[in-house]
Amino acid sequence: MAAKPAPEAPLLPPRHVAIIMDGNGRWAKKRMLPRIAGHKQGVEAVRRITRAARTLGIEVLTLYAFSSENWRRPEEEVRDLMGLLRHFLASELDELVSEGIRLRVIGDWRGLSADLVRMIDGAIARTANNPGPTLVIALNYGAQAELAAAARNLAERARSGEIDPASINEAAFEAALDTGDLPPLDLLIRTSGEQRLSNFLLWQAAYAEFLFVDTLWPDFDEAALAAAVDQFGKRQRRFGGL
Repeated sequence: MAAKPAPEAPLLPPRHVAIIMDGNGRWAKKRMLPRIAGHKQGVEAVRRITRAARTLGIEVLTLYAFSSENWRRPEEEVRDLMGLLRHFLASELDELVSEGIRLRVIGDWRGLSADLVRMIDGAIARTANNPGPTLVIALNYGAQAELAAAARNLAERARSGEIDPASINEAAFEAALDTGDLPPLDLLIRTSGEQRLSNFLLWQAAYAEFLFVDTLWPDFDEAALAAAVDQFGKRQRRFGGL
C-alpha cells in the first residue's frame, strides 16, 4: 500500500511588508472630486490594511506616507496631508495601544512642524512597549538621504576611533539605517500600476519580492493584501543561490 504523501508545510506570511501607497489623486480625479478626498480615503485604507496585516500575521508593516520629494506639491495639498496625519495620530492612537501595535517613524520627521513632532514623539512613546506587530510610517523620507546619513554616521564613528573602518561591512551599514533593528524586507507592494521604487527603501529592497498592482490605494483592501501575501508564498526566494 503506497504511503500517503506528507502534508505540505503551511506557507508562512512575509515578516516585513512595505507599501508605496499610490493613486489617491487619480482615485479622486476619476470621481471628479478634489485631491484631498482621495487622501482622506487613503487614510481609511491605512486603517484597513493595518488591521488586516495584524490578522495575517505580518510582523512589520511599513507605509510610505510622505516622501522628501512631496514638498514639491502645491502648498495647499501639503497642508492638507499634514492635517490628515494629525487626524490619524489623534484618532488612531487609542486603537494602536489597545491592539498592542508599536508605532515607528522613519525619515527626517523631526523636520516637520513642532506640533506634529510632539504628537509623533508622544505616539511613539505611548506604544513603545506594545508586544504586537510594528507599524512603520515613512515621513519626510528619502532612501538616498537615509543611505547618505548612514554613511556619515559610520564615517564619524570611524574618525572618532569608535569603530575600525575595516570592520564596516554590509551588516554594519544595514544596522546604521533607520530600519536597522527591523526584520529584513520580504515584500514590497506598489499600488496604482506604477512600477518604480520612488526613492523608497533602496537598500532594504535588495532581495525583497516586488508586487505591482493596478488597484488605486484607496481601493486596496483586506482581500488585496491577502492576495499579495498568497502570491508571495508561491514565489521561490533563492537570494542568489540555486
